[in-house]
Amino acid sequence: MKTVPTLHTERLILRAFTLDDAQDVQKLAGERDIAATTSNLPHPYEDGMAETWINTHTPRLKEGKGVVWAITLKVNDSYTDTTLIGAIDINVDKSEKIGELGYWIGKPYWNSGYCSEAAKVVLNYGLDVLKLKSIHAFYFAKNPASGRVMQKIGMKFEQRFPKAVEKWGVLEDIIKYNIQNKTADV
Repeated sequence: MKTVPTLHTERLILRAFTLDDAQDVQKLAGERDIAATTSNLPHPYEDGMAETWINTHTPRLKEGKGVVWAITLKVNDSYTDTTLIGAIDINVDKSEKIGELGYWIGKPYWNSGYCSEAAKVVLNYGLDVLKLKSIHAFYFAKNPASGRVMQKIGMKFEQRFPKAVEKWGVLEDIIKYNIQNKTADV
């Protein structure tokens, strides 16, 4: 795969990030409440971090290590009239044919179902197009809303890892959900 495929849902367009998105990424991902719910978002989100992150997407895609999408609100099925609201990706282990789903949604867009909508289309892409054997995802136990997203898209609880990740000096419990591909070659 050489380019990020554009995915559509009823209310969203998932597309490749561009450097034009950097300011919005910094603003949205820079919220302390967003960083607090993820293991890998820094806080503060300093100048230049968004550009550096966006520049990692193409090499990662070309190496077959994963796909990152910008989650945008759809306006008239247009690419130019979209508002960035978050990010979603699948990290791929090519040798095992498994994926890991990750996502964040900007705080102004919480509790609108956008994350579940984006996660469902990306999960289907991973299973149907990438033909992954399984896709898993993790969330901090203190963020049950992320777990509800996983449940809504058909993932099943797999395991709880007590005090498995350190975030800002606190050991956090993480919970793993998974879904198996019923049609993938095993």
